[in-house]
This record gives sequence, structure tokens and C-alpha cells, in this order.
Amino acid sequence: MKVTVVGTGYVGLVTGACLSEMGNHVVCLDLDADKIRTLRAGGLPIYEPGLQEIVQRNVAAGRLEFTTDVEHAVAHGTIQFIAVGTPPDEDGSADLQYVLAAARNIGKTMTDFKVVVDKSTVPVGTADKVKAAVQEELDRRGVKLDFAVVSNPEFLKEGAAVADFMRPDRVVVGAEDERAILLMRALYAPFIRNHDRMMVMDIRSAEFTKYAANAMLATRISFMNELALVAEKLGADIELVRQGIGSDPRIGYHFLYAGCGYGGSCFPKDVKALIRTAEEVGQPLRLLEAVEAVNDRQKQVLVGKIVDCYGENLSGKTFAVWGLAFKPNTDDMREAPSRVVIAELARRGAKIQAYDPVAVDAAKRVLGHVQGLSFAESGRAALEGADALVIVTEWKEFRTPDFEAMRDSLRDKRIFDGRNLYEPKLMKTLGFDYRGIGRG
Repeated sequence: MKVTVVGTGYVGLVTGACLSEMGNHVVCLDLDADKIRTLRAGGLPIYEPGLQEIVQRNVAAGRLEFTTDVEHAVAHGTIQFIAVGTPPDEDGSADLQYVLAAARNIGKTMTDFKVVVDKSTVPVGTADKVKAAVQEELDRRGVKLDFAVVSNPEFLKEGAAVADFMRPDRVVVGAEDERAILLMRALYAPFIRNHDRMMVMDIRSAEFTKYAANAMLATRISFMNELALVAEKLGADIELVRQGIGSDPRIGYHFLYAGCGYGGSCFPKDVKALIRTAEEVGQPLRLLEAVEAVNDRQKQVLVGKIVDCYGENLSGKTFAVWGLAFKPNTDDMREAPSRVVIAELARRGAKIQAYDPVAVDAAKRVLGHVQGLSFAESGRAALEGADALVIVTEWKEFRTPDFEAMRDSLRDKRIFDGRNLYEPKLMKTLGFDYRGIGRG
């Protein structure tokens, strides 16, 4: 099948690459010429495990190409995926300017039937706006052409996006046009051969499903983070509590880890957008308002523990920070808890020696201006001369470090663990002053 993907960010690039891997001819369009040059040269603008090999393989096979030529991209694909950014506006609502610009470009140049697919995370009702934008451009040209608009939200986890796309647990398609539904079934058939995981529903329900899913996951995280703070006061261990409630099949273990808050490109933005959407229809979401407030507070918890130990004035203190990306296996710094932790430590006069296996370059772009911040080439190097270690992201290489070397490097032999990587009793035995989240 011939497919066009508008946007080469996380969603667009993974979508285009994985569709080409199944034999489709995919053209990825982006107006950022530097990004397209990088992709054509064999590089990637993002870090995602397994993605580079797929991109290079399919470019070499002629199934995947990158362009800034709008007319060529629109002419190519019967199916046109819109996978551009929807950043939060000042009021928290999703900014649809890029989505609607993509829709207008399709309407300006299309010459035959198109299925326009909203892959970006968009508020309920966006498909109507996309349809109107395409139709306005057709009317302006004075041509009559059939087209269909489909909602096909993504459910990709950064760091596991390729696996999620290749082996989806569900494919949600919101559509009313039978031709569009048949084409979407054909496109996704290779990915769901074991059993049909495609859920066809009305467009507005599909749009709502994406926001509801992310809101539920964010709620679970904030729920456990709030309980963790109570557990500390009561002398309970939130990790044991997690195991106790997660064993209930009605609850399950996923997204129940207490920590220093969620970040990334999806949860913060989507929770804000859903809150805003609910306000617009006069049905405020008090629960999600609390979820957001809890998460904002949770990003300060590690700093609070440090201040409890050392006081508000951290001048003369040096902290090693392990982990900068908002989660492992990505270089995404958007809404990362590390940004809050580092900014607060620096504001109090501390020096910070930060390390991340992947995200250092991305971190330099957003944190390079911070006074007292330097970047280390390894976790071990970050520890040299530090008073204490602050763990913000749970990369695998941090799980079983050389504890003896850590103890020798840290002046105060103190660890503030924002991801509960280690067992408190073991750390005490090893001679550390260890402070996790909700560990009693």
C-alpha cells in the first residue's frame, strides 16, 4: 500500500518505519529540512531502541523515503497519516495549528480519494475540524473529490515504541466510511494476524479513548505517589504495599511504582488537555486536577529530602545525579523530573554532576544554562567528589552498580533514590544513608 506520514517525530517516524517494514511504500514528510537531511543521511533525530536499523533497512530497500515536498507527499499516499505535534497551549488545551495546517496542505494538492488519519493525540472533535479544513481547500480550488477522515490514536511507549507498533495489544480505529475502514484493516492486518485486535468505533469515541487511557495511567502513578508519602509517615514500605495490591488481578502491577513523578511528551500534556476539554463542556474533572497537582508536588519530593538533610542553603555541596531523561530507553527531556530537581538544587547554590546513558545531548539543550551543572561521561565519573547521589531515572545500568566504589566516592555515603532501585536494609548493611520514596 502507498502511505504518507506527515511528521517525523516519535509517532510519525515509528509509524512510517514500521509500516514500511511490512512491505508498504511509505513517504515521510517534514517541513524541517535539517531533520530530513539527518534522516536521509542515515541518522535519527530521536533515540528509540531498534528504530535505526528498521529505517536504514527500508530506506535501502526503497520502501521508505523522506521529503520536504508537500505536493509529492500528498500525491503519493492513499492513506495520509497526520502525526505532527500538538503542544499544550497557554490554557492547557492542545494546540491544533500543525494538525490543521497538515489537513489544509492535503486539501490544497490532493487529486484523488484520500483517507486522512489523525495519528496525533488530539481532543475530541478534531476530526470534524480536519474534515472542514480539507473541504475548505477543495472548495477554494473548485474541485469535488471524495475523502474520509479517520481517528487512529497511537499507544506507543517511548523506549518500546517499535515493539508496541509491531505487536499491538489493540488498534483503535474511529471511522464511518466503509472504504476507509477496509483500507485500515488491510494496512494493519500483518500486525494482528494472531487474532483481530482492531476495534472499530465512532470517531469521537476513538479520540476520547486515547486521552482516557493516558489519564488512567497517570492516575495510577499519582495514586501510588500520594500513598508513598503517607507510607513514610506511618513507617510502612510502599514497595511491599505495591506487591500486596498488585497481586489483585483487578488492580495488577503495571504503573504502580512510586517515584519522583511522571514526565514525557504524553501524560502531562494529555492530562492538561483532557482537563481543559472537560471544562469547556461544563463537566470538570476534579480527579484529574488532583492527579496533575500530585505530580507537580512529587517532582519536589527528592529536593525536600535533600533539604531536610542539608538545609536550604546547599552552597559548597556537590550532588551526583543519575538519570536525566523522563524514563529509561529514551532521550526525551520533556517534563522530565530531573529538570525540576536540578533547577531546585542549583537555585540553592549546589553543584551538580549529571549523567545519563543517552540523554546528555538533549539535556544540554534544555539545561545547559543552569549555573553549577556539569555533565559526566559515566555514572562513576559523576560520583567523583560528590557529597551524595540523587537517582532520578531508572536506567538498567544503575540497578546493580559497584556499591563499594560508590561508597568510597561519596563523601557523605548518602543516596536519595527517586525510583526505589535498591533495598533499604541492604543499603544500610553496606554503610549507606539511603532514602527512597515511601520506604518507611
